[in-house]
Amino acid sequence: MIDIQAVSKSFGKTEAVKNVTLTVPDGAITTLLGANGSGKTTTLRMIAGLLKPDTGHISIDDKRVSSNRAAAVSTLGFFPDRFGLYPRLTAREQITYAARLRGVDEKHLHAAVGDAMETLAIGALAERRAKGFSAGQRVKVALAATIVGRPKTMIFDEPTRALDLYAVKLLRIVLKSLKKDGHAILLASHVMADVEELSDTVVVMAGGKIVAQGSCEDIRIEAQQPNLEDAFFALSGFDLEAIK
Repeated sequence: MIDIQAVSKSFGKTEAVKNVTLTVPDGAITTLLGANGSGKTTTLRMIAGLLKPDTGHISIDDKRVSSNRAAAVSTLGFFPDRFGLYPRLTAREQITYAARLRGVDEKHLHAAVGDAMETLAIGALAERRAKGFSAGQRVKVALAATIVGRPKTMIFDEPTRALDLYAVKLLRIVLKSLKKDGHAILLASHVMADVEELSDTVVVMAGGKIVAQGSCEDIRIEAQQPNLEDAFFALSGFDLEAIK
């Protein structure tokens, strides 16, 4: 479980995240839905301990990220907005490195890496160096590095970008399976098809703030709109008539 309490973050005079409070429960998929610049990525980076909040605090399974980062993120898988692959390492080496950073027991390391590669269907890439990967291949290897060892909590920043239709379907199946197994999953996305199919709770962000949260149907009803996309525009402050 991720617990975010009254978190804010500024960069100079720009308030990127403003007083965000949110709980991401186990056994569910929570999605941050927002346009670029809405605060989604900054929020995820603070959860991962890559940025420190100016105010408020974040805990992962009751461990404060700010004061005990190593313990807090030891059970966290993080798929970032930039993939962070080392060009001279093979896919297997990338995933093995991620597993060791997460503290996967050496006795189970080989099996954990094999499971991650099999889950994302990237066995053919195992011994290839990342330097020659396509964008979609890079995404799939980074996703395997995120889920290796099956960390209790996982956060994904736009996980379906650059994926073909087959890979998107595969990822959706994987995320639903992880949810069923009790993992806490937090996505950041603006792909409405992903949001509608995967989300138990949708958290609409605009201008660094949470402007609405609930099921897809809750969001649609709150905005009095016929579909989630129009509800998102209305709640985010866009002029739907001007767009139309």
